[in-house]
Amino acid sequence: MRFSVSIYCSLLLLILLSACQSKEQEQASTVKPPNIVLILADDFGVGDIQAHYPDNKIATPYLDSLVRSGISFTDAHSGSAVCTPTRYGLMTGRYAWRTALQEWVIACYEPPLISEDRLTLPSYLQDKGYQTACVGKWHLGWNWVGEETERRLEQRNVLKTAEWDFTAPIAEGPTTRGFDYYFGTHVPNFPPFTFIENDHVLEQPTEKYVYSPDQGVVMPRGFEGAPIAPGWRFDQILPKLTEKAVSYIQEKAKAEDPFFLYFSMTSPHEPVSPSPDFAGKSGIAPIADFVMETDWSAGQVVKAIDEAGIADNTIIIFTADNGHSHYTGWDKLIEAGHQPSGPYRGHKGNIWEGGHRVPFVVRWPGKVTPNSKDDQLVCLNDVFATCAEIVGQEDLPESAAEDSFSFLSVLTGEGNGKLRKNLVSHSVSGEFAYRAGPWKLVYKLPTPKLAEAREQAAIPELYQLQQDIAEAKDLSASMPEKLEELRQALHTVVNRGTSRAGNDQSNDVHVQFDTVQTKRWYPVIQPKGE
Repeated sequence: MRFSVSIYCSLLLLILLSACQSKEQEQASTVKPPNIVLILADDFGVGDIQAHYPDNKIATPYLDSLVRSGISFTDAHSGSAVCTPTRYGLMTGRYAWRTALQEWVIACYEPPLISEDRLTLPSYLQDKGYQTACVGKWHLGWNWVGEETERRLEQRNVLKTAEWDFTAPIAEGPTTRGFDYYFGTHVPNFPPFTFIENDHVLEQPTEKYVYSPDQGVVMPRGFEGAPIAPGWRFDQILPKLTEKAVSYIQEKAKAEDPFFLYFSMTSPHEPVSPSPDFAGKSGIAPIADFVMETDWSAGQVVKAIDEAGIADNTIIIFTADNGHSHYTGWDKLIEAGHQPSGPYRGHKGNIWEGGHRVPFVVRWPGKVTPNSKDDQLVCLNDVFATCAEIVGQEDLPESAAEDSFSFLSVLTGEGNGKLRKNLVSHSVSGEFAYRAGPWKLVYKLPTPKLAEAREQAAIPELYQLQQDIAEAKDLSASMPEKLEELRQALHTVVNRGTSRAGNDQSNDVHVQFDTVQTKRWYPVIQPKGE
């Protein structure tokens, strides 16, 4: 009898344990993956958040609050020192210099840089059940309807004089590259000056832009006469985009599916035209006012998340596409005691640290230690692999996100993971740099003017950032062995077509890092057999 009771109790215990495990598995399978909100400021310097550099002079209370509630990466970098290439890397996890675009950015009316068959971060998240949206600046190209057959031209913005049908759907934009919804403007200082929703122009640009310097700083003078929507106001672009981002969060917070919002801000990029609420607020210069409005805009997005009650299950990333621009009021900021690049050399466009060092703040309640810092080397390309590890169950294909490494283990403090060990940086003029540990190898133009430098050998310089953060002392002559070691390492990353372990991949074009490129657009290498 006692034997039977013992068996009975054991069986009952097993049944109860099995039921508990089943319930736990069921609950685990129904846990909603975290929402992901990626805020990308435009031309926002590494020194522009006051919480990071308290001696700086522009108040950023909203971003200061985000810093206090999240982790700040102190060695974070954009994929390039300029707009389009960084956005390509952010969306694809791949360096943009592996594409046909070897310098500068996508000009007005130029075609998509992301190929139709390439896996993107939003398309990956779509496959994982996410609703995806991009609000703001795209700057990765569209296929506008027009008679021009050749769209990748060496002369910048020459397509501005072509005729385009703005009533027709615009092919191969954000909604064909992984986004369920898009609202924004391709580039705030490029025509057509109007908003775009999904694949169509929202308001027809039936008037002609008239240049007026009193509307802001660095107004698009070169596009005088370009198509513009009636009543278009440059100082209302950011407020409208902010409103759209907030309303998207409010709407999706009620839905069952997780969402990914890419809020690609248009500030403080030119035209520097702060709205009336911020004009003159800094007491320094319009560009400082615009930085303050950028802070406010990001703050409204964070506030919407908090007020919607989804903060605990939402990852917020705030970063920037490159360093602060030097032509929108830089001198006035320096005179006021504000250092947009912090202690680093250079600014937007440069191969120096100030060109590609960016703020990078992540808030994830319950996962990230508030008000913390980490010096792990991070690139904006890494957002792809990190999000994939957060929501995915399998590794990324070798032919996707070739230059992306997950930093999830740094966020959670669990293990080391496969973290980034090196970084390739790229300038607006196509210069390369390679970073490994404290060492940085730079290949700079042999002459100040790009046109005169083409096809010439780039000049290698070597810096030890741990001892020389200002990149003031070139060590190439005294340390030729280290220079050669880094050159070989850069050669490997470039020619393997990938930074990740595994099989070699391929670049779209023939890439040379030690010789100045011959043109802006390189011919794409056709696969064998085609």
